[in-house]
Amino acid sequence: MSTRLTTATASRTTYHHNHHRTIRSRYSTAVALLTTLVAASSSSSSTTLARAFSTGAATRHHYHSLPKVNCNSNSVGFGNKALISLSARGGGSQQFKQHIKQHRQFGPSLFSTTAIEETTTATMDDVKLSASKMSAEEKLSQMREKMAEWGVDVYLIPSDDPHLSEYVPAAYMRRGFLTDFHGSAGTAVVTMTDAYLWTDSRYFNEASLRLDSKHFTLMKQGQPNVPTITKFLSEMATNYYNDQQSTNGEEGGGEAKKKKVLRVGLDPYVHSASFAKELNEALADAAGEVLANGNDGEELREIAVIDTLDGKPNLVDAIWEGRPALPKNPFRVQPMEYAGVSVFDKVNKIRSEMTEKKASLAVFSALDDIAYLFNVRCMGDVETCPVGIAYATISQDEVTLYCDEEKVQPADVMEHLKKANVTIKPYGEVVSDIQSHLSSNSRNKVWLDNTRSNYAISRVISTPSLIDAQNAVTPMKACKNPSEMEGMRRAHIVDGAAMANFMAWLEQTIVVEGRAVSEVEIDEVLTGYRAQQPGFKEVSFPTIAGVGPNGAIVHYRAAEGSDLLKYLDRTNPILIDSGGQYEYGTTDVTRTWHLGEPSEEFVDMYTRVLKGNIGVDTMIFPENTPGFVLDVFARKALWEIGKDYGHGTGHGVGAALNVHEGPHGISPRWTNKEVLKEGMVTSNEPGFYDDGNYGIRIENLLEIVDVNGSDNSGDEPINKKQKTDSKQFLKFAKLTMIPIQKSLIDVGIMTEAELDWLDAYHEEVLQKVSPLLEVGSPAMNWLVKSCEKIERKKN
Repeated sequence: MSTRLTTATASRTTYHHNHHRTIRSRYSTAVALLTTLVAASSSSSSTTLARAFSTGAATRHHYHSLPKVNCNSNSVGFGNKALISLSARGGGSQQFKQHIKQHRQFGPSLFSTTAIEETTTATMDDVKLSASKMSAEEKLSQMREKMAEWGVDVYLIPSDDPHLSEYVPAAYMRRGFLTDFHGSAGTAVVTMTDAYLWTDSRYFNEASLRLDSKHFTLMKQGQPNVPTITKFLSEMATNYYNDQQSTNGEEGGGEAKKKKVLRVGLDPYVHSASFAKELNEALADAAGEVLANGNDGEELREIAVIDTLDGKPNLVDAIWEGRPALPKNPFRVQPMEYAGVSVFDKVNKIRSEMTEKKASLAVFSALDDIAYLFNVRCMGDVETCPVGIAYATISQDEVTLYCDEEKVQPADVMEHLKKANVTIKPYGEVVSDIQSHLSSNSRNKVWLDNTRSNYAISRVISTPSLIDAQNAVTPMKACKNPSEMEGMRRAHIVDGAAMANFMAWLEQTIVVEGRAVSEVEIDEVLTGYRAQQPGFKEVSFPTIAGVGPNGAIVHYRAAEGSDLLKYLDRTNPILIDSGGQYEYGTTDVTRTWHLGEPSEEFVDMYTRVLKGNIGVDTMIFPENTPGFVLDVFARKALWEIGKDYGHGTGHGVGAALNVHEGPHGISPRWTNKEVLKEGMVTSNEPGFYDDGNYGIRIENLLEIVDVNGSDNSGDEPINKKQKTDSKQFLKFAKLTMIPIQKSLIDVGIMTEAELDWLDAYHEEVLQKVSPLLEVGSPAMNWLVKSCEKIERKKN
């Protein structure tokens, strides 16, 4: 999900930068024109329509200043005024379907990228542009000058912001600026002589292409003989101490010099409290080992210390000329129709749990926790994530939101928060307020999840005053309420309509017209069709559209001017991982397509990936089952031939929130023991990657339901008579409504039950998505053909 820019020339990078500015401009114009047309058509004013056609294309609007569309509870608007009346059971009102068709008559060319606030997205491009203006050698040289000036021997640069977000505002893309690697996960470690980048298996390929190997060493996290960062630093501290001892011995005579400790510099606001604790413990253990191995009588207290450089800026900021400003985009209210539970009720539930834990204050740092808690969303602060920069605290008599005043300026937002008795305070006062709370009463205790909070907050809370536990919002947010789940189902149905339109276009363009299409154009057109759906806000993550070998780069992102950019024709497959943020739900789907003649090997691997997907999808499991227990079913068909994939199988997904959401997941990493619960949403995405040739991934989102309850199709409950011995059993119900390419399946290695699953799935997709498509349209024709029963081998 990260961008890969070329390192070739400044002109190419500039082209990419300007190209996306043009795309955003074109999209803003299109949205403004469409909104004006819809408003005009509803008023039946020929004068307004004429004015829209003559002047709309010349007018540029920011997304938040679009003209309003008159909508009632039965109608559909566009963008942040959208209201829908689609039945998630597969139907939908005639008026809803008519508005969909009305939007589609303009075609995808009007919508070429997402409606992210233009100025915010431009600064993200600026980060990548500024990263390429200075060489790695120049940036590291300036870093080391500052390190020497400020007295640190090592400096750590993570991907995080103060809220430990997966995707961060441009101002916090420090690791990306320094390394020119822009993946969402990774930490750089700079010493006075060397520099390293740790990242996980999703990014091994991309990082190896992006890093300047003369100056950075890629540390492939989790691989044999690759230490963790804490292990690396503790070993470095030991060697640093012992090297001084050797040097002192060689000098001989006189009194031995007092040995210096290794000073590890870090910004406490962008490292988790749990990481700082782990690092402190590792350094203390290393000191203990040195002492145990003999210390020539010297009293040994420590061999390394963490230096947070209080009073100084982040060290990268000191060398980053033109660093973007922090965003201050306004919140918007998430309607109760989609939120399902009021702020008042959420706060009461949290206070009840605080009483049980004997906590006087609960602190929330994660941006999606805060958006969920206050029933607000934001656009533009963090690309593709509908969250705003803020902290929050709850005591028994006050609820406080810490944010910049610009974020609560809209009158409806202020009124919404006022009704919930929320106090607004400046963003920067959260740490001092926590200190004041603790000092006001020695018996006060603070409930803080150290894994989701930064070190700057955690370190002001003494151990006796800290309740370090998963916060109350995390499980509430993970288990969707009925309104949230209904919104998720709606989102996946309209997403299916968008994909049907897109695939009809793609097949027409490549198969019929014989034109090759770039990965960038594929991204733009697909986003365009999503943008035509009611309630669409932006993509839920940067689209991955990888042709041939680029499909093997797990989080690849195409860019104009890139040396990696490829064109899709009938000779190569394409892996498309994409999703949408709708006002009412979030989608994430991966499909691998081949519009030509695939090799036997490709078909075999594709079928085995599909078998893994079905293996997870059809599982029935008892309550309190952790996700890692199910992971083996996704890999079984691959393991049978000695193949595997390096990433997890499933992650949680937010309801009109972040596309990656905890605390649960499905992966081989047994350390995540979070159990799967009814109401959770998870992805199911096994894959296979042949570096340099192709990638395959098939991903559906699933909701977890009671095995004796009805699924989301509206059918009668199944397995009513199944004995459960008083234990609840769970299963998955499908959310994603997009066909799977049947021509890539080797039915010879599929079981009858698996083929039945495929036919049933396609029947459900057709039943739910077809009401949104026009009879006889290319999209409807593609959907009907794609959902036909698969041809089985005759005995």
